[in-house]
Amino acid sequence: MSQVLTQPTRLLYTPAEAAKVLSFSRSTIYNLMAAGALPYVKHGRARRIRWTELERYASSLEPLTG
Repeated sequence: MSQVLTQPTRLLYTPAEAAKVLSFSRSTIYNLMAAGALPYVKHGRARRIRWTELERYASSLEPLTG
């Protein structure tokens, strides 16, 4: 089951904001970023995640079947 996120109000999100959007912990977001599963942009020391990457990642998640 694929669920598309609603249209964003902004293009870039902090890891903490991305965690809220995806309903994950902030640590999980940083782990996904470090593993390359969730691409991000860097400006100075700040890391930001594009809305399109959040939507792509959410769409790639497969539901568990029991």
